Amino acid sequence: ARLPPLTTVGQTALDARVEVSAMTWTHTYWDYWGSQVTAFDVLAPHETLEVVASSTVEVWPAREVVADATWDAVRSDAVTDQWVEFLGQSRSTEPDDEVVDISRSTASGLGPDGAARAICERIAGLVEYVPGVTSVHTDAAEVWRVKAGVCQDYAHLTLGALRSVGIPARYVSGYLHPKPDADLGETVEGQSHAWVEWWAGEWVAFDPTHGGPVGSDHVVVARGRNYADVPPLKGVYAGTAPSELFVSVELTRLS
Repeated sequence: ARLPPLTTVGQTALDARVEVSAMTWTHTYWDYWGSQVTAFDVLAPHETLEVVASSTVEVWPAREVVADATWDAVRSDAVTDQWVEFLGQSRSTEPDDEVVDISRSTASGLGPDGAARAICERIAGLVEYVPGVTSVHTDAAEVWRVKAGVCQDYAHLTLGALRSVGIPARYVSGYLHPKPDADLGETVEGQSHAWVEWWAGEWVAFDPTHGGPVGSDHVVVARGRNYADVPPLKGVYAGTAPSELFVSVELTRLS
């Protein structure tokens, strides 16, 4: 399980815990990408497995990011060596040739940060948000063919586009508070969400699904190359009965 929020620039995890019903063994560690992982076993026969993650997170106002790197800097050996894992494509992010052409033409005449922002806005504007037409295994090329998907698909599609012009970009998973004007103490139904970050001197966060920058309504849980690096829950189930997954996210503004 990758569920507790990170402590990073812009947010502090004051308290975080993961509780699993009928758990027989557990181990918490930090993975290669810096995500907190809770590994567990449930060995007794059971009809329901419940995993509950509870966290208190302090989110700071967005700080000004200095993303003024030139193309020469972004393409330098020092930068490509440091961020090589966020430059290579995977099956999830490999872009269609048309996406590559659009990205290159959009980036023409712009610096890395401006190009990245323009590419995200352009690609996102050509895709419609439609739940249910894709799955966690849908790749960017298929998303482009149907021109529809959800936040994970927007993220994979824009990651492929950014990397195709040589901009390091990474996948971010987390939670989204859908009601910025919620009253203190009001619990609302939130969302598991995904967005991207690109490197142009500093890491810049952008939400391609909503076509804008990431703000204090976003809570970072994990970062990686694509969804496969940061799944909220994965594992092996043994048994003859079918299984069904139900997910809910609740967020409460405390101050």
